[in-house]
Amino acid sequence: MAKFKTLDDLGNITGQVALVRVDLNLPMDGGSASDVTRVEAVKPTILELAEKGAKVLLLAHFGRPGGARSSVLSTSMVQGDVEEVLGKEVMFVPEVSGPVVEQSIGILRDGDIGLLDNVRFWPGEEANDADFAKAIAAHGDFYVNDAFSAAHRAHASTEALAKLLPAYAGRAMERELTALESALGSPETPVAAVVGGAKVSTKLDVLKNLVGKVQHLIIGGGMANTFLAARGVDVGKSLCEHDLTDTANAIMDEADKAGCTVHLPYDVVVATEFAANPASLRTCNVHEVAAEEMILDVGPQATEALADVLKTCRTLVWNGPLGAFETEPFDTATMALAHHVAALTQEGSLISVAGGGDTVAALAQAGVTDQVTYISTAGGAFLEWMEGKQLPGVAALSA
Repeated sequence: MAKFKTLDDLGNITGQVALVRVDLNLPMDGGSASDVTRVEAVKPTILELAEKGAKVLLLAHFGRPGGARSSVLSTSMVQGDVEEVLGKEVMFVPEVSGPVVEQSIGILRDGDIGLLDNVRFWPGEEANDADFAKAIAAHGDFYVNDAFSAAHRAHASTEALAKLLPAYAGRAMERELTALESALGSPETPVAAVVGGAKVSTKLDVLKNLVGKVQHLIIGGGMANTFLAARGVDVGKSLCEHDLTDTANAIMDEADKAGCTVHLPYDVVVATEFAANPASLRTCNVHEVAAEEMILDVGPQATEALADVLKTCRTLVWNGPLGAFETEPFDTATMALAHHVAALTQEGSLISVAGGGDTVAALAQAGVTDQVTYISTAGGAFLEWMEGKQLPGVAALSA
């Protein structure tokens, strides 16, 4: 990973205007946010810049207005939530460039914070338009990107702007990039990856990239059924992409060549209906799944074996659950593995980096959120990073 500047590289910034790209795309319930995790993530960066005397202007998107103004998608909707988390008053500015912004900067004192309106109200944002970026840059002395979750988008506020002003990674971005570098960039080996989820088709690029980078690839969730079917296992009525069995075999062949061991479950939890604690629930060998049954979780023996694999590893990247974890008892394998990962991390033998909505939810359900090394809340950006793609917002910081 190329070197990037952080807030530690800033000199005296008193009176300077910091344009800070943050992710304030909060889930709303009525008139306020139902979850302020994203504001909590950027709080250290915003307060550090304010305490150093900068005038902090927050740039963010909110929803998908499609390049047109919409009163319900104005960032003013989250102004109160941002103020509450920061413990400071925030001035709302209904533009992102021009005289109104200039006037607002004149009103702000050193250490004050302004929230610009939804950057996606202007078509130039998603078009990564150079002139639009220049208009925003005209108001700032330097640029800080603290929105890793938007780093996979080549937009004006994530890429073009970073090339027009001295650019720095905020504290949340810095933590994320450092964690990702330690997980797949230059990791301590052996490395294991857990990839779960419903479908192989959504994670093909991830799997293809990982077989060349990790020593152990653990496949769970519905996608494991496709790999089992590729190996000639009759998976009954399980969720399975039968048209992708050739692809699954090709991935396993690549893994063989690269010296990567692919781990598939050999005992599974099955039922004839997908419901909580069904009467038809049983555990069996993968070769004993009946025609009317579906595989809904990894069995206890395979889970124990995976825990033993992780004991031999130094680094773990985790994206996706092992079973249908939202419904009991099909959360058993995911919960057990989460506890194993937490214990190994806590004793210092494993660096564990996890990401993606389902994975974050599963680790929270297991109560181990604060016991793994790093959790990325970025969905698309985390997945593209696992695919080995260069993220425009990150590349722009190291340009």
